[in-house]
Amino acid sequence: MSRWEQIKQDFPIFNSSKNSDLTYLDSAATSQKPKCVIDAVREFYENYNSNVHRGIYGISETATDMYEKSRENVSSFIGSSHANQLVFLRNTTEALNLLSYTMGRNLVSGDEILISIMEHHSNIVPWQFLEEKGIKVNYTDITADGKLDMEDFRRKLSPRTRIVSLTHVSNLLGTINPLVDIGRMVHDNDSIFIVDGAQSTPHMKVNVQDLDCDFFAFSGHKMLGPSGIGVLYGKEDMLESMHPFLGGGEMIRTVTTSGSTWNDVPLKFEAGTPNIEGAIGLSAAVDYLRGIGMENVRNHEKDLIEYTLKMEEEYAIPDMVSYGPKNTDIRGGVYSFNIGEIPPMDMDEKFRENGVMIGSSVHPHDISTSLDAGNVAVRSGHHCAMPLNHRLGVVATSRASYYVYNTREDIEKLFDQLEKIRKVYDLGR
Repeated sequence: MSRWEQIKQDFPIFNSSKNSDLTYLDSAATSQKPKCVIDAVREFYENYNSNVHRGIYGISETATDMYEKSRENVSSFIGSSHANQLVFLRNTTEALNLLSYTMGRNLVSGDEILISIMEHHSNIVPWQFLEEKGIKVNYTDITADGKLDMEDFRRKLSPRTRIVSLTHVSNLLGTINPLVDIGRMVHDNDSIFIVDGAQSTPHMKVNVQDLDCDFFAFSGHKMLGPSGIGVLYGKEDMLESMHPFLGGGEMIRTVTTSGSTWNDVPLKFEAGTPNIEGAIGLSAAVDYLRGIGMENVRNHEKDLIEYTLKMEEEYAIPDMVSYGPKNTDIRGGVYSFNIGEIPPMDMDEKFRENGVMIGSSVHPHDISTSLDAGNVAVRSGHHCAMPLNHRLGVVATSRASYYVYNTREDIEKLFDQLEKIRKVYDLGR
């Protein structure tokens, strides 16, 4: 048994009689949870369940200690110099909305924000909220092979650009963006540099100090942790200068009828009872990943995507199109594809006629449903990246995404099932 097959045994969902034959290829959406994470959450509930920071009785003090030690552990995992630079939130989406709200207070009409066409909606929509203030949102294009177009980026990075917010890894293309070089350009332009790390933190070694980003956001549920826990890293001086995002308990120092003052960072941004068990579970996930080694995680996924591209070539399914760089040195473990004619943008009028397929096109939803019949779970749709779909000229794609519990055998099973789909839809050879 290989190391990765042994690792798969740590995940109860794959040992369940209901899922004994499950091939799970949707980790870019959410990851499965190892037993140690489930146990950490259960242990908290069974032995220390209480609120944090203000209780002066035993289990509350223990819960507070566990919560803050979780912050320290996660901080260390991403190379932050101090745990106070980490704010616990629900997810990456909330973190980016927090930044849009707080940063937006200081922007004026005519200011610009630069993002890319490959962004997740969570790194598009919050910035679009600011357009009603006269803020302009610009979009950097991609190249034909799915990389960030650096020439276009340089052209659009202007003296008016106040914020640059980019994904570290595209959730559709798998593209790993060159953030160190980009960060230098952004700071030379006196702009704020924000990174969406939702698709990078689970899959490769991340060091926020090496990236020199001002803010970095990621989610626990994509990196073996519980749902409902996310992280915003920020440089401490910037966090100190920012207005709170939500008001209420925990984030205050004093409240009077004439006004309020704020708690220290990071509690200033953690209004209300936090997701205590989520933070503890995330810390357990970090320990588990640290035990594997993030370099090993990255190399394993690189091997899987290389093998996927090899299988694509060997099976040679007619009219199969995949997206993203072929250079796996700059690509994560994400494989998005279509089979048959590329689905056109106007699906309702051109793609189907009275519910019947036109030509040889196979809609990604049909691919996903057919794969599910063979116990292969992939994602289909726009993957919360509609502008990127438009840029690629498609309405949707199917997406397989890998993690530590996947093996080459999973990829072989994927392509065996795709070959069956080819025959069902009579796509020819």
